[in-house]
Amino acid sequence: MLRTLVAGVRTFILVPLFLLLTLVAALTIIVYGAFRPASSVHDKILTGWSRVWLRIPPMRVEVLGADKIDPSQRYIVASNHLSMFDIPLLVRYLPLRGRFLAKEEVFKIPFVAHAMRTIGIIEINRKQGGSSRQAINEGVQIAADRGYSLLIFPEGARSDGSALLPFKKGAFRIAIDTGLPLLPVVIEGTERVSAPGAKVFFPGNASIRILDPIETAGMTNKDNLRELAARVESKMNTVYNDVRHETQD
Repeated sequence: MLRTLVAGVRTFILVPLFLLLTLVAALTIIVYGAFRPASSVHDKILTGWSRVWLRIPPMRVEVLGADKIDPSQRYIVASNHLSMFDIPLLVRYLPLRGRFLAKEEVFKIPFVAHAMRTIGIIEINRKQGGSSRQAINEGVQIAADRGYSLLIFPEGARSDGSALLPFKKGAFRIAIDTGLPLLPVVIEGTERVSAPGAKVFFPGNASIRILDPIETAGMTNKDNLRELAARVESKMNTVYNDVRHETQD
């Protein structure tokens, strides 16, 4: 009871302040981006925003496998999805310059939408079908031109933490189309900080497991897409289940 009360008060006080910070950050990006849309300043703002967001619950994070990432290399990062803290977690702790895909609903927020487009966040609208895929392809090209890696959640939605959802093939198709290495990443623990639908953030521990990159150069969607998606999904499921068992022991 006391834990819930403290977490509720902390959430109630800090979240509105964070939203104000988000607005200030968005306006800064819009103004600066009008002159330098691909500036490294945007990465610093995004990383700082992520760092503050993770301190609200707060969260302690363990990262394993960071040495497998070449900071000079671009990747298609495929991660499982558990909570609203996953994106700031990846932005803050992966040693690369990453951008991500976001649902169209987020792009309806004034100023924030403009700022997200300025820094290369890619809008997705599943209802538009081919038009959405074209927009994603254009966004991927912009990310490539600016030297960004792309962060994608193959599940397409948040799981409840009990098991990973079935993977969609979009992330793997993008990896093959671009010829970039696919970097599987397994997140565990963020759902205990913020469960789906919860309005209170609880302090907690989370972990990031970075798996071996997979080269996609020479692969084709016709010959390799299904096998690549199945192999990565199986490996990530194994690692996720192992980490959950370690956490519960």
